[in-house]
Order: sequence, then C-alpha cells, then structure tokens
Amino acid sequence: MSDPVIRAAVEADLPAVTGIYDHAVRFGTATFELVPPDLAEMTRRFGLLRDGGFPYLVVEMDGGVAGYAYAGPYRPRPAYRFTVENSIYLAPAVHRRGVGIRLLRRLIAECEARGYRQMIAVIGDSANAGSIGVHTRAGFAMIGTHRSVGFKFGRWLDTVMMQLSLGDGSRTIPEKPVSA
Repeated sequence: MSDPVIRAAVEADLPAVTGIYDHAVRFGTATFELVPPDLAEMTRRFGLLRDGGFPYLVVEMDGGVAGYAYAGPYRPRPAYRFTVENSIYLAPAVHRRGVGIRLLRRLIAECEARGYRQMIAVIGDSANAGSIGVHTRAGFAMIGTHRSVGFKFGRWLDTVMMQLSLGDGSRTIPEKPVSA
C-alpha cells in the first residue's frame, strides 16, 4: 500500500467520495443519514463548502481516493463564524492504518490557517471507538454526549460531542472576520 498523499479535493474526486460515503450511510453509524446521497447531491454539498472557503481534503493511496475530510459551518448564525464542524470518512480498507489521524491533523492545520478558532466534532454513535480515538489523539476534548438522539438500524444511537481550540482559540479577539 502506498504512502498517503493528502491534497485539496477536486470535482473529479467526488465519485470516489460518494462511494465512501455511500458505504458509511448503508453500513455504519458514523452518519445518521438513512439514504445515501447521489453524486449530484454530493457535488452540490462540495460546491457549497468550496464556495464558502472551507477546506475539503482527500487522501490518495494506490492511485485512488481512500478517504476525505472537510470542515463546514458549525451553525448558520454569524456569531459562530469562527467555529467549524469537521467530518472525516475513510474507505474500510484503510481503517486503523494511521490515515485518519494524518487527514484530521491536516484539516486542523487548514482551518487554523483560515483563522478559525474552534472545531467541533459531532460523532455518530458513542460506540464509534475509532473516530473518538482519532479525535482524542488529535487533541480534542470530550464535551458531552447526546443520548439516544438518532434511530438507525433498529436501535437508538447517541452522538458524542468533542471540541478542539484552533490557533489562539478564545485567548485573543480575532483580528479579522472569517468569511464563511
């Protein structure tokens, strides 16, 4: 297996991204979507994030996209403009190979470079030890659990909330507004 190459996503990556997410929706509890979005919908979502200036990354291995991560708005109101929510998904073949932490660390760096101050992870399923572990290794702190807020695969699921301060965090007042 080749070394991972992390780079900005482009539209040509979206069929692979759509396939990775399709698998996560159909077989996993990391996302609470019940019906996998098609390529047109994933392209629309990608465009909104790209046009908003948010980072959207892919990890390439063995000549193909093996995972992706992006940051987007945490909430729509302007007071939240310095806070992002992250998402990260990997193809099952690359789980537990250190790819996720490298991808997440790069996403964190991209968000810091854009002036964001907080990153929130909303992790589907409190039993998602892989995602919780990756976020913990990246420095995120547990801030709470929403119990039984999702229902998928015939069972109730929690969401785990984790948070990471970026750059100066809340120690200083931002010099310029982040446009998102």
